[in-house]
Amino acid sequence: MTEDIKKDILWRVYLVYLGIFLLALAIIGKAAYIQFAEGKELIAKAEQQELKYFSIEANRGNIYDAGGKLIATSVPIFEIRMDVASKLISDKFFRENIDSLALSLSKLFSDRTKYQYKKGLEEARKYGNRYYLLKRKVTYAELKKLRTFPILRRGKYKGGLIVIQQTRRHMPFEELARRTIGFERKEENRFVGLEGAYNGILEGINGKQLRRRISNGDWIPVYGKDELEPSDGRDIITTIDINLQDVAEDALHQHLIQHQAYQGCAILMEVSTGHIKAIANLRRDEKTGEYTESYNYAIAEDIEPGSTFKLPTILALMEDEKVKLSDTIDIGDGWSMYYGHTMRDVKKIRDGRITIREAFEKSSNVGISKITVEAYKEDPAEYINRIYSMSLNEPLGLEIQGEGNPEIKHPDSTKLWYGTSLPWMSIGYALSITPMQTLAFYNAVANNGVLVKPMFVKEIRQAGRVIKAFETEVINSSICSQATIDSAKTLLEGVVERGTARNLRNKHYKIAGKTGTAQIADENRGYDKKIYNASFVGYFPADNPKYSCIVVVNAPAQGKYYGGSVAAPVFKEIADKVYATHLDIYQEIDAEVTENRTPRIMYGSYEDLKWLCEDLDISIASESKAEQWVVSFREENGIRFAPRIIHENLVPNVTGMNARDAVFIIESLGMRVIIEGHGKVSRQSLAPGSRVTKGKEIILKLSARG
Repeated sequence: MTEDIKKDILWRVYLVYLGIFLLALAIIGKAAYIQFAEGKELIAKAEQQELKYFSIEANRGNIYDAGGKLIATSVPIFEIRMDVASKLISDKFFRENIDSLALSLSKLFSDRTKYQYKKGLEEARKYGNRYYLLKRKVTYAELKKLRTFPILRRGKYKGGLIVIQQTRRHMPFEELARRTIGFERKEENRFVGLEGAYNGILEGINGKQLRRRISNGDWIPVYGKDELEPSDGRDIITTIDINLQDVAEDALHQHLIQHQAYQGCAILMEVSTGHIKAIANLRRDEKTGEYTESYNYAIAEDIEPGSTFKLPTILALMEDEKVKLSDTIDIGDGWSMYYGHTMRDVKKIRDGRITIREAFEKSSNVGISKITVEAYKEDPAEYINRIYSMSLNEPLGLEIQGEGNPEIKHPDSTKLWYGTSLPWMSIGYALSITPMQTLAFYNAVANNGVLVKPMFVKEIRQAGRVIKAFETEVINSSICSQATIDSAKTLLEGVVERGTARNLRNKHYKIAGKTGTAQIADENRGYDKKIYNASFVGYFPADNPKYSCIVVVNAPAQGKYYGGSVAAPVFKEIADKVYATHLDIYQEIDAEVTENRTPRIMYGSYEDLKWLCEDLDISIASESKAEQWVVSFREENGIRFAPRIIHENLVPNVTGMNARDAVFIIESLGMRVIIEGHGKVSRQSLAPGSRVTKGKEIILKLSARG
């Protein structure tokens, strides 16, 4: 019995050994299979989970105005982390410096107390955190200070400082031209404006960096392995003059507030080149009441232009030899019926018998529609075809996305054509174009019939070197004959001299243009007699056009809604500023007229006036005294200067001086200056020779008259 038990036990032991042996063989076999058959695939999977390539964002290119001022740039911001568990930071060194580091971080960022920073760092050290987050969105100035802090000042390896650079877009001039310059719509993952149009130029090429996942789930860079540096984007130089942009936006803003309008736009264009020098778009936020650049109204909004479309109509009539400007027409009491619908003028003009010229200059709806219907009633397509030949039915092809499409229907198209279509289209209704398209057409008239594409960008640069320059693009080399253009110019000048924009007349330079006042249609209720678009579009100086400009004010709500009283004043503010600050706009002086005449010279700084005389080749009398401030006298053979004495405690006599010199002198004496008008000082509120009182106000009235 004992022998049987022993055999039974031995059998079981052998069986266990056999099982263990077979299991060991299986393990060895599986290990060998994994090593030689699945090894490469599993290693790759492991590395994929542990190692990953991250994109390093390239610096986006800058955007500059025409004069080189920075208007959009990428500003670096940084994410700061710390390898708190670095073996190069000893426990003793860490303990000795942790207090001062925590205090420095707390003072710099003011987001946590010294105790909170210290506790976080100590815990990170305890648990071996090699990628501890200190702060996101750190500025470059903050980073410079951070590099001086205890421990961190030792750098990346010995101090554990990890700096991850990122960027954000910054516009130094904030809202100026913001909608045209553009920005990123993160919810749509795209850029708008010039940022979007030239995204491929600006964005550059991103680099790549290999990073390793660590125990807490963060990723740390694997330096020196397969790292590709990013290639920064290129810069674009726009046509915009940021100073004129400021003027346009301010003028538009003030008048939108004054008239409590919903939105508006103003565009300034260089006639010969099509360069857009300023483009302002402002819309009221119904929640805050503030006006912001939230929508590119000038480019995107196709609207019924109203009376500004009378220019294409009159050009068509003259080009097709349907009328002469001296022809007369009877508009009666200023109303007319077309297929049961009444068209009215603002007011009756004399006895109703007026010339075609008067009908345009005084913006007679009845007059313009009557001559158009009479000329084209048998063949309305002839009128529309002429309009099409002037490229008014095609978009301008702007690089900025979102340009509105002109809607000018044709009698032969599938769209409905009514008996009222021709008369209403002739005065700018039953059709739509954008403010930019209207401006481009008027610019073509100023440019002797050459329709050019509006330009926003003139150069692409890389590291300051021009790599591409854009030339002016001609859309239509001749919208009509030169004779028709010449006649149209006289009409546009007449609008300002005798017509609906007489408030723009001034003695310094001539403006040509056209007012527009259009009722706004509601899809369900027709035209609203209380809601209008007020506009003025034209160019200046009229006899030598350099700049064209359009202003549209949408839904003014303070009782005024005519283009001449709402939009034209904005145009004038912009034009006055351009005229006052751009020398290229002044007419050349006829040498024969000035040959024997010495011009008047303002009073002011001797050095400035001396330089002016030398530049104009005007001789200075030998007895002139070289004092800092002088008055000038015209002599037969030149200019004589006499000293103007400025006493420290007495109000000076600054009459005859330019505003700059007068303000400099008075403010240097401690008084405050208020300027009224433009030109040189003609009067001052405080009598010369009276006692100076520090901080007292003095009013200087300026006059451009000699």
